[in-house]
Amino acid sequence: MSFIDSHCHLDFPELAANIDGVLEQMRQNEVVNALCVSVNLADFPQVLALAEQYPNLYASVGVHPDYEGVEEPDAARLVELAQHPRVIAIGETGLDYFRLKGDLEWQRTRFRNHIRAARECGKPLIIHTREAAADTLRIMAEENAAEAGGVMHCFTETWEVAEAALAMGFYISFSGIVTFKNAKQLKDVAQRVPLERILLETDAPYLAPVPHRGKLNQPAYVKHVAEEIALLRGIGVDEVGRRTTENFIRLFGLQAI
Repeated sequence: MSFIDSHCHLDFPELAANIDGVLEQMRQNEVVNALCVSVNLADFPQVLALAEQYPNLYASVGVHPDYEGVEEPDAARLVELAQHPRVIAIGETGLDYFRLKGDLEWQRTRFRNHIRAARECGKPLIIHTREAAADTLRIMAEENAAEAGGVMHCFTETWEVAEAALAMGFYISFSGIVTFKNAKQLKDVAQRVPLERILLETDAPYLAPVPHRGKLNQPAYVKHVAEEIALLRGIGVDEVGRRTTENFIRLFGLQAI
């Protein structure tokens, strides 16, 4: 039995300070790989350094929609950085109308640049959307994001949004939120998404799953997400681990793990 954390931030200080311990906890909990996701270009070197140093870690390159006043990547810059063999995805990118208000056209422009970069370099997208589902799906369609493919990370939207993303060939990734008691709508989505399109993630250091809710999250805890998916779908946790591992390998174009 094995699991993969498809989205975490191991370069963030809370986890980077104890990276050896984090990796050991992964090993003890059968989490064989983790994708360390970039949120801005200034910190991308640290993300890449982790993937270069540890063979079971991978990197992405991108600028999160919440980051204002940072280096704004054009598609060419993203494509250039994505040439590194340890970079397997573009993002995280997308739209977030929850944390920031006002004229957010710059977010939409940034998102378009990421989609264009992903299409050009042939690497999948990691998409973040919060209180912006309609615009997210609209821009994905307008920019032909289906050509690149990717994953709707830390999914918290409705089944209708999931259906639209699935129709564009995207995967749906579930975080520790699916273990929360009040996440009834999300649990329903987790029962309905085809198993061959599901990924698991922690979004560590955030969103620790039950029974660690409210504590510092880490990739080892992705096993609890798998257990919840297994419970909701009435299948074994080993099957969830096997299928989601296969999905990760397929989406990101990797050799068998």
